[in-house]
Amino acid sequence: MTITIFKILLTPALIWAVSMAGRRWGAAVSGLLIGLPLNSGPVALFIALEHGPAFARQTAAGILLGAIGVALFCLAYGWLAALRQPWPVALLGGWLATLFATVTLDQVHVSGLLALGVAAVSLLALNRLMPRAPERMIGGHSPWWDIPARMVVATAFLLALTAAAASLGPHLSGLLATLPIYASILSSFNHHLLGPAQAVRFTRGLALGLFGFIAFFAVLEALLTITPLAVTFAAATVAAIVTQAALGWFSREHAVPRPSPTNN
Repeated sequence: MTITIFKILLTPALIWAVSMAGRRWGAAVSGLLIGLPLNSGPVALFIALEHGPAFARQTAAGILLGAIGVALFCLAYGWLAALRQPWPVALLGGWLATLFATVTLDQVHVSGLLALGVAAVSLLALNRLMPRAPERMIGGHSPWWDIPARMVVATAFLLALTAAAASLGPHLSGLLATLPIYASILSSFNHHLLGPAQAVRFTRGLALGLFGFIAFFAVLEALLTITPLAVTFAAATVAAIVTQAALGWFSREHAVPRPSPTNN
């Protein structure tokens, strides 16, 4: 019950924070922030508390591989948006790519170090294949129900997923923990409300931000069975934040403040 309450409170708070960041600094920045383990990090923590560090370490290895599925979501959605397909088509294409990766990677059981290597090489390749979006920022007026709707959909999706994944074992649970829940919501909302170019910028930011994601789980997998949980998750969080900060600094996707929409 306590975990469920935490999910209900945490998930909408994270969606709200990232949505507001996207309104302030643009879709590329919100994509970079979504690259942080906002969903899978808490999942890994609760698994470690409920099933022990060894089980959670196997889950972390699965999550590292699952980052490939998220990158494929970005690649498929980004290109379909760049080709000016409507958001339902782009969303379907992104999920088909993710599900293909999940089914395939469920057959791959490797050590955490090898999973990190495979994920890092895959992310490097997929980032190079991402489409480019116009540099010009596109303004738009978001309706009042925009962010509340994102929060409701994200919370319902997360509760359904974690309930279904509870008995699937550490490896598949890790893969399922990376399903692009937040990414689906934010990419489709950006696409629908602000146009396909913003969806491309968002998926480019997310694809780049996945390096911070794998930094978090690489540290987690390495330390889970040898250090206290508090130390392990603190170190993993620092690794993710430092990586995202470096990515934000060196990224060609500059964060440009967007004017606040005015109501007529």
